[in-house]
Amino acid sequence: MNHPVDTAPPQPLIGFGEVRHTRLKPVRHAFVYPTYFLMLPMRAMQRNGAGLLPRNRWSPLSFFDADHGDGRCPELGGALAWLDELLARQGIDGADGEVWLHCYPRVLGFAFKPVSFWYCHRADGTLRAIVAEVNNTFGERHCYLLDAPTFGVEQSAAKVFHVSPFCPVEGSYRFRFMVTPGRTHTVARVDFDDLTGPLIETRVSGKLQPLSAQSVRHALWHYPAMTLGVVLRIHWQALQLFIKRVRFFGKPKPPTAFTTR
Repeated sequence: MNHPVDTAPPQPLIGFGEVRHTRLKPVRHAFVYPTYFLMLPMRAMQRNGAGLLPRNRWSPLSFFDADHGDGRCPELGGALAWLDELLARQGIDGADGEVWLHCYPRVLGFAFKPVSFWYCHRADGTLRAIVAEVNNTFGERHCYLLDAPTFGVEQSAAKVFHVSPFCPVEGSYRFRFMVTPGRTHTVARVDFDDLTGPLIETRVSGKLQPLSAQSVRHALWHYPAMTLGVVLRIHWQALQLFIKRVRFFGKPKPPTAFTTR
């Protein structure tokens, strides 16, 4: 369901949970990793600052606008200005309420964000659009725009962007998002179907809490060098698929359009 507007001023949140990934064919391959992530009210942060979250400056855990969108600097409006321009170009009107960004932070100055989710709301707090911002390990980026989504209801988009050499650029993604009222828990599911049916099931879930000095210390203490860990795990899982002789697909050229609806 679409959630009504929150009564309290939105504050940056941090989520602690897990990533689940299951490959269904030609061999079954699954893994689960603990993780943490940010859930950021971008319009509130633009008006009131980021609170305890270091923004666009080095810190053990921080957020940089340049890690998203077209990488524009804060002086040009940063990542939020990029998002508003993307929505306008795609004819998405009415997304003038809060924008919650679900993403990984920079850790010890390093960032790699396989996927970030922009939850774009109307002024009354109901959901207007979701942008899934995908990065691959070749330094390329692509966005999937979901128009008029509903929490808990599956949405789909054609796959056009290369992510893994063990998955073809064909078929479609199935997206499903859930956020509890009050933003205490979140689940983002992204499943991939190739031309013969379901191939990959992925879920990122977590319990959300206010970003505080204590929660940041917990994140850094329990998940040191998380960004490096994400990259190493991607390559470790790729090695296991190679050993299992899963078919390898060469990297195609990136799509000419930056956004897929």
